[in-house]
Amino acid sequence: MLETTQTTSTQGFKPSQPERSRAVFCQEDFELIRTAVSQYLQQNQGKPDWAKYSNLYHRIGRLL
Repeated sequence: MLETTQTTSTQGFKPSQPERSRAVFCQEDFELIRTAVSQYLQQNQGKPDWAKYSNLYHRIGRLL
């Protein structure tokens, strides 16, 4: 027979609204990532996944 016990007083607590998700990257991070992707594009032109990185570079540019 299994017994369950409550270990915290917050069990069963439901907030009225879901918690806001925290940002993973700040604006400066996007600039750094875009620079890194740019360097990759210059050094790896013609590789099979080059187009994917090129698209990523342009999508990041729209965020800035």
